[in-house]
Parts: sequence; C-alpha cells; structure tokens
Amino acid sequence: MSDTVRSPEVLEEARYRALQAVDPRTPGALETLTQGLHDESWRVRHAAAEGLRRVPDAPGVTARLISVLGERGETGARNAAAEALAGMGPVALRPLVRLLEHEDPDQRKLAADILGQLGRPEVEDVLLRALSDVDLNVRVAAAEALGRLGGDAAARALESLLDAPTALLRLAALEGLASLKRAPPLARVMALVEDPGLQRSALRLLGLHPPGVSTERICQALASPVRSVREAAFVALGTQAGGLGPYERGELDAVARAVVGGIPEVTERVAQALDGEDVQVRAGALVVAGALGEASLAVAVAEVAREDRLLREVLFTLGQLGPEGRRLLLGNMGTLSLPARTVAAEALVLLVDATSVPELCALLEWAEDDLRTVVVRALGRTRSPDAVAPLVALLADPSLSGMASRALEQLTVGHPLVALAALEAAVEQRTTPAAVAVLGRLGGARVLPLLRRLARDEDAAWRAAAVEAAGRADGETGQELARGALADESAKVRVAAVRSLGQQKGTETSNFLALALKDEDRAVRLAAVEAVGGVGAKDRSEDLEALVRHGDGALAVLSVRALAKLGTVGPGVLWDALSHPDAEVVKAALAALTSAEASADGAALAVSLLGHPRWDVRAAAARVLGGLDRPECLPALQQALSVEHDGLARVALSDAVARLSGR
Repeated sequence: MSDTVRSPEVLEEARYRALQAVDPRTPGALETLTQGLHDESWRVRHAAAEGLRRVPDAPGVTARLISVLGERGETGARNAAAEALAGMGPVALRPLVRLLEHEDPDQRKLAADILGQLGRPEVEDVLLRALSDVDLNVRVAAAEALGRLGGDAAARALESLLDAPTALLRLAALEGLASLKRAPPLARVMALVEDPGLQRSALRLLGLHPPGVSTERICQALASPVRSVREAAFVALGTQAGGLGPYERGELDAVARAVVGGIPEVTERVAQALDGEDVQVRAGALVVAGALGEASLAVAVAEVAREDRLLREVLFTLGQLGPEGRRLLLGNMGTLSLPARTVAAEALVLLVDATSVPELCALLEWAEDDLRTVVVRALGRTRSPDAVAPLVALLADPSLSGMASRALEQLTVGHPLVALAALEAAVEQRTTPAAVAVLGRLGGARVLPLLRRLARDEDAAWRAAAVEAAGRADGETGQELARGALADESAKVRVAAVRSLGQQKGTETSNFLALALKDEDRAVRLAAVEAVGGVGAKDRSEDLEALVRHGDGALAVLSVRALAKLGTVGPGVLWDALSHPDAEVVKAALAALTSAEASADGAALAVSLLGHPRWDVRAAAARVLGGLDRPECLPALQQALSVEHDGLARVALSDAVARLSGR
C-alpha cells in the first residue's frame, strides 16, 4: 500500500465517509455511531453526532449520549455528545434535568450548557435553581443558559447576580442580560463599566439605554488602548442608534461629536473599525463617522456597503460627511468596489448641490452605463443652470435621452429661460430630434412657431418630433399639425401624428384615427389602435373588432386590449379572439374576461380553453376561472387538473380549484 493511501488525511476521510454511509435505521447503528463520537477527528465526531440524531430510538440514543457525558478524559467525545443532545429536542429534556442532580459537578455543568442550547422555556425553573448550586462552574453555566432562553424571572435573577462576590458570575450575568436585551438601571450599569473585567459586557448593556449620559460613557471608551474595549463601544453605539427617530438620533450624534472629537487618533480608529469583519462593530463605526462628519472617511464608509444589512446606515452616514466627503467620493468612484460604487452613486443623487456639476460631468466621461444613469439623475438634482448644457447634450444619447429629459424638467422649475434657450439652441444646431420633444413639453405656446417650421422640415425625423411635440405644447395646434402629417410620405411622421392625436379627444380626433386604422403601414395602424383605446373613442369599436380577426397577432392583441379599455368587448369578439391562431391574442382575450361585463359569458369561454394545446393558455384560463366566482366551473377545473401534466399549469389549476371550493 502506498504512503498516500496510508496518510492520516486519507484515513480520516475514509472514516468520515463510512459514518456518513451508516443507515441509522439498521441494527448496530447506535453502537457504530457512538464509537464515532470518540474519533480523533472533529469532522468524524460531527458526522457521528449528526447520525445519532436520526436513529429512530430517540430515548435510547439520549440515554447513550448521557452516558458518554460521564466519560472523563474523553473531551472530544463529550463535546460531540453534547452537540448531539442539543439537537435531540424535547426528548432530551427530562434526562438532562435529572443530570442537573448528578453528584459530579462537571456533569451538572454540561447539563446546564445543553439545556441552554435547547432553548426550551419550560426548563427556566430548574436553571434558576441551578443558580444556587454549590459549584461555581455550574452556577455560571446556568446563568449563561438563562441568557439564551429566560423570560422575566431569568432577567430578574441575572440582575441580582450583578452583586455576586465572584467576577466570573457577574460577567455571566452581564452577558446573559445583554443576550436577553434586558438593561438594568443606568446607574447600576455605569458602576459596572468601571470594572476592567466587566467593561466590555457593561458597554453592551449601556447600548440598550436611550442616548444621553450612556452615550457619553460609551464614547469615552473609544479612547481605550484596548482594541476589544473600543469594539465593544462601537457595538454599543450601533445598538443605541438602531431604530431612533430623527430627534433622538440628533441627540446621540451631538453627544458623540462632543466626546470623540477630543480623542486622539479617533479617525484612524474609526477607519480601522469600518474595515473590520464584525458587522456590529462596523455599524457603530458608521455612527461615529457620521457624528464626526469626517470627510476623509467617505471612501471607507462607502466600502461598508458590501454588507447589505448596513446599506441604510451607509447612506445616512455619507449624507453627514458634507461637500468635501462628496468630492472625495466623486474622485474615487473608479477605485471603489462595485457595491460601494453603487451605494455611493445613490448617495450622490441625494448629496449633490450646485457646486457638483463639474465633478459629475467629469464622471460622465468614463463611467459605465449604470453609473451614468445615476449621474444624470444627480445633475437634475443640482438645481444648477450649469447642468442644463450637459443634459441637453445627453439627449443625443439614446440610452440616456429619457432620463436626461426628466432631469431637464427638474431644472426648468428653477431656470426655465436657461433650459428653453439651451433646447432651442440645440434644435437650431440640429443636435438631436429628442430636443424637440423636450421643448414641446416645456415650452408651451412660446415654441409653437418653431414647431410649425420644423413640421415642414425636409428630414422626416425632425418632422415627426415636431408633430408629436406640438400635441404636448398646445392641443389645437397639435391637432392641426397632426391632420396634415397623416398624409406625410414618411410612416415615421404618420406614427407621430397618431401619437399626437392620442393626446386629444373628441369626434374630430376619432375620425382622423379611423383613417390611421386603415393606413398601409403596420406601425401606423398599431399606434392608431393604442390611440383609440387611449382617447376612449368608442365609435371606433367596429373598426377594432375587425382587427381582432386580423392575421397579424400584434394588431389583434392591441385591438382586444383597446376594446377592453373601452368597455365594448362582447361575446362575439371574444370568440373571435379565442379562436385566433396566435396564442398571445387568446391570452389577451382571457384577460378581458375578468371585466364585469364579460363575466357572465366568460366562464364558458374560459372553460373551453382548459384543453388548449398550449400550457400557458390553459394556465391563463384557470386563473380567469379562479377569479370569476362561478362555482359551476369547479368540475371542469377538477377534470382539467386530473389530466394536466405541465407543472406551472397544474399550479394555476390547483389555485383555481382551491378558490372556487372555498379552501
């Protein structure tokens, strides 16, 4: 046999796999797994403990594990047995309670430890009695166990132990109260925090008190040369800040600022804590960073965003770091990790002001697409006239045009003349037709002469932009330009005319939309169908009904939806739609069945589709029937469910059956 086969690692792996392969239901499994508790490898012992919990004879397993606890000198086996007992549940309670009466104090201590891990409130009384045990280790174990599961009686008992003559018992009581989140009176904790051996636990309890004197004492601990004490103070501050309203948080920050501002090297200590592994320590460090308002911590604060649970506090803290902190973030965006960059970008939207425009424009030069969208939003929030020009330029970028348009609308509130002048200049320079659309929304009557001129432009893209923008700027002018544009040689312009008409109402609009519904271009007809539904032109219902039977599935789908919006979907139209070869048309018709007008006839139509060849149509039919409140459809649904093979369709059918049967 080779040395590799004989190596300890290979042998350990073999024993580990052998125990994992043991069937806990077979005879001899209890003995084999119990022997595994004594293995030299913790992995093997853990596998044995896991296996013992699956042996069917739970009382027998518990008894065997209790016996292993008594094997002195077998530390590994005893710990593994304790692990297994902690996972046995209620069956282990009675034997462990009896073990608390054992003559060996070591056995009693183990019993208290395991009872605490079981976390069963019914053992509170026996653990309270164990606080009077003659052995100190048992009393400490009982106190620790009560801290995991105790109620009011446990909290009172632990508080009484704060006067115990033994430091170890006082420490266990403090830890237990901290776990229970039960803070003794402030004066009592303030006295205990002066004891070096109890300081860290007492600081945690101070964090459970409201801001004020407690905050001052916690912050003083940040001057400690002992790192663990400082970390306990950070944890306490994070606890204290959690869930506070604006007023209370302001009080905490004011106290913290007054104290920590005088601590040497506090910025370095906060930066170290922000970079630590403990989430609670980082939470408290964010509180101190914000209270200090130390801009140099901006990057370190942003990097805490790698922990999802602290995102809200990170954003809040970044908001406290002022303009210099914002500038540092902007200057370091390229070096931040992805989570930090994301949260920093969101923070920038909230933090920017009129002085931020140059930095934001510089960021646009290299940022990737998702970050560029945030920068555009931030430019709109600067409220600065200097942001108008870069936003107008971004209208030429198809990926950012819509967001730049919305940002410009924000700026127009404070700087209407600057925004309109920049947009008019962009149009005159023919930067992008997108500028025309924004101009129409923001300019009103002032820009109508320009829009009239552009509606006759030789470039179809500019004519289309002008016609659609006119509908937003002025209804009468918009309708006038749209009428003429319906005869334009360019389908793009005719589509723009239809969209402009879709912003108007009235008989004249309906008549012009009737012409568009018969246009030779498919895109124009699609736009016209949507416009008819949008303006509520019920007199065009017959035209839409004819299109429901059209071979173009997209036209048929939009026609069904428009008829549903108009409230003129009749049974005949539904039958036409439900027999359409395009499944999307069928599903659109099913969606229309949920209207009150269609519900009486809709049940039979939906039932007819429970046998449709496509699973998604069957599922849609089931969802409709589940919402029609017609119990007579239940047998059909049950029959369909009995033969349905598709998983998703079965879910929809099951839900419908449950709803109609009242389950």
